[in-house]
Amino acid sequence: MGRLITLRRTMSAPRPDPAAVDLGNWQDAPFNRWGFLHVPELIPSVSIGRGRGPVTDLPRAERELGGIPFSFRGKRFDVGRMLEATFTDGFLVIHDGRLVMEWYSEGMTPDTTHLLMSVSKSLTSALTGVLVGRGTIDLETPVPRYVEELAGSGFEGCTVQHLLDMRAGTRWTEDYEDLGSDARIYEQVMGWRPRSLPDLPPDLYAYMAGLKENARPHGGRFEYRSILTDVLGWVLERAGGASFAELFSRLIWSKLGAEHDATVTIDSGGCALADGGICTTLRDLARFGLLYLEEGTIGGREVVPAEWIRRLGVPDPELVDAFTEAPEAALYPGAMYHDQWWVLDQARGIFAGLGIHGQMVLVHREANAVVAKLSTQPAAYDMDLEHVQVVGSIALCDRLAQG
Repeated sequence: MGRLITLRRTMSAPRPDPAAVDLGNWQDAPFNRWGFLHVPELIPSVSIGRGRGPVTDLPRAERELGGIPFSFRGKRFDVGRMLEATFTDGFLVIHDGRLVMEWYSEGMTPDTTHLLMSVSKSLTSALTGVLVGRGTIDLETPVPRYVEELAGSGFEGCTVQHLLDMRAGTRWTEDYEDLGSDARIYEQVMGWRPRSLPDLPPDLYAYMAGLKENARPHGGRFEYRSILTDVLGWVLERAGGASFAELFSRLIWSKLGAEHDATVTIDSGGCALADGGICTTLRDLARFGLLYLEEGTIGGREVVPAEWIRRLGVPDPELVDAFTEAPEAALYPGAMYHDQWWVLDQARGIFAGLGIHGQMVLVHREANAVVAKLSTQPAAYDMDLEHVQVVGSIALCDRLAQG
């Protein structure tokens, strides 16, 4: 608990000089405090248009919630302290269809887009659900049937469902502290870091097609690897017959009632980073969470098939068992990873999209609540900080449910 206290900062801590932020440091503290809010100025990005439809209203019924207490590892905490300890840029809570809390740090406003990191995976899942509902994608079909460039690669025999559940056997390392890990090397391919290694593939499409080795058979244990979501994004493009941004705009974002266009980063070959490159405003992220809370319908419009979202509440002992070796398994007993969501408490209907540096959208069905949080935590993955913000957000929702 002491380490969390040492990481606290004042809410008014200044953001870095924009002139000091570049492609080599924008993901690192303190430069990420500017970089995550200005991604299109650093990395080629394309718009995900909101269309011309009405904005989904978020009726306001704000309350003072910062003092809500909760216990974290035997210590007393409260929501306000949690926000401070976890380097929060924006925090929004919806309960019973009303916005009950909205807070921004210096430099962030309701109109500011912010990088979602791996919360993008949960948005990508929604697009998958739409195409599945239309019969465009079959979950048990091997991915090379959709993307012929993957024939003969390590994705032979890998189904779309294996990608969704992070159960592909692909050999690929995701260690954010090791600049030599696959996760950091492919950032050079996708244009998130300066290219320093020779002979890298020209773009993500070529990179994905070049993955030939597997560590285990497909369909085994859960292992979190972002590249699997990018392969899924390629499948969506081929099956849907358009770019990721075009599909997401037409089938999700323009129907959500989003207030602002979103963006997604692209590489030199035009490949969108489906696993972590989407940027949205805090309110629009909360609207996406509300879409899942309402089983795919928002503002009277069905956007995602209800059957797709209900899958997160279907008991699946195989997925729970596949999750038991994950580092997070000890934190969330009985949890599982399914359809690009972290299903934390299936019985109570609590599931979350989580991203490095503290991004989160959490749906709490039992409390009829959604929590959206955008952050610039110093380390890419700090399990303590992620855990305290999840525990605190669930405790907040539980208190709201009590009235």
